[in-house]
Amino acid sequence: MASGYDSKYGPCAQTPAQRAYVLRQMQATNPTLYKRASGYVQRLYARYVAGELSWPDVCALREAPMYLP
Repeated sequence: MASGYDSKYGPCAQTPAQRAYVLRQMQATNPTLYKRASGYVQRLYARYVAGELSWPDVCALREAPMYLP
């Protein structure tokens, strides 16, 4: 793979534009689920597109409690 390849994103989601496309494709497959996303989850998606989080990170944070004891 090219230098700069980050395996946490996979081969089709290396750039912000590619991650945005992947997210749009997922949203298109289940628009009701993604339409109901809270502001918190929308921010997680934005962080994924920006490259701050991997998709497994987004999923884990989305499912985690909003606060820890």
